[in-house]
Amino acid sequence: MTIAPDAPPAYTGPIAHLTRDDIEQLGRELDAIRQEVIDTRGERDAAYIHKVIKIQRSLELGSRAVLLVSIFPPAFVVGTVGLSIAKILDNMEIGHNIMHGQWDWMRDPKIHSTVWEWDNASTSEGWKHSHNELHHTYTNIVGKDNDLGWGIMRVDEEQRWTPSSLFQPAMNFINMCIFEYGIAMYDLELGRVIRQKKKGRRPSAEWQMAAKRTLAKIRRQAFKDYVAHPLVSMVTLSGPTTLLANVIANFTRNVWTHSVIMCGHFPEGVETFELKDIPEDETRGEWYVRQMLGSANISGSKFLHVMSGNLSHQIEHHIFPDLPSNRYAEIAPKVRALFEKYDLNYHTAPMPQQVASAWHKVVRLSLPNGFLESTNVRNAPKQVVKLVKAVRGDTRTRRRLLKEFEAAGAASIGKAL
Repeated sequence: MTIAPDAPPAYTGPIAHLTRDDIEQLGRELDAIRQEVIDTRGERDAAYIHKVIKIQRSLELGSRAVLLVSIFPPAFVVGTVGLSIAKILDNMEIGHNIMHGQWDWMRDPKIHSTVWEWDNASTSEGWKHSHNELHHTYTNIVGKDNDLGWGIMRVDEEQRWTPSSLFQPAMNFINMCIFEYGIAMYDLELGRVIRQKKKGRRPSAEWQMAAKRTLAKIRRQAFKDYVAHPLVSMVTLSGPTTLLANVIANFTRNVWTHSVIMCGHFPEGVETFELKDIPEDETRGEWYVRQMLGSANISGSKFLHVMSGNLSHQIEHHIFPDLPSNRYAEIAPKVRALFEKYDLNYHTAPMPQQVASAWHKVVRLSLPNGFLESTNVRNAPKQVVKLVKAVRGDTRTRRRLLKEFEAAGAASIGKAL
């Protein structure tokens, strides 16, 4: 989507029908919803987060106790499932939201964004910088928001396609399996540092200190899950099964977290933005619109909402990242009503549909623009041959073939319409 700085027209793309006054009025109406929540925060909200923390800690402690006898299959299953849920709760509904500052208003020294640490490879300091300061400021701006593909994927048609793009589905799958470590590398902007080192630039002292803290955190996490807990279980001959349970729990948490984030940021129809198209003096209303159109929700049960850290309400979270997560479901109908009022697309769907849509986008953008649209059963062999030529050919050949793919894709879409 493009937000043009000049008028008329004031805006293009999905908001071309809106005037600047419309956008600013929308911003004021969203501000009013936010203020209403702030004015009514209180005991029931505090009771909610205390309850979730108590349930999570009890579940983790109980599951680890059960795994002490995980040599017996029923105990292994119960302990592994319980530990997986506990780790997901710790990351999603508790850690993510506390470190966002959603509960700082309680002034509880134990539940505050400045002191909370989570069960994850990332340090709280590194995550808060990359997520709170960068992602939520530059939401869905290509080249500025590393949450868009985590710096390893092509996420927009305007981005240049290269042969390495073909590997992004595999890269995304690997990232899903080791997600906590992928996020730790992402927080450190490891890719940027490696590129700088190739140019002869040494990492800053600040970065080296952050890297040391991250490595220390990873060692602590690995020791806890893969050494200490299994060693204790050796007393009951359950060391190997306890080790396996911890591996499965961390893997489950990684896949779940990755999937939830994919659903909120990557499904087809979610807008991305170019930095050059964002006004330097972006108003509050324009910022709100960027959050609204650059996010997608997951519909489902209350259990799903809690297990997703209420990021199933990703639209509401991006608009109001510092409001208590338990209030998103309450304000969602009001936010959706504003989408309808201003004729904007409120992107929501069940989780399987959103996951499938996000993966479809990952695969589609791993290929040249127009390739999927112009490929069918009859011409597939010829298309593959052309793709191989684009991969192996020189720059001139590649550019010519990419233009052919794009033109053919546009023609196919035109016929379909």
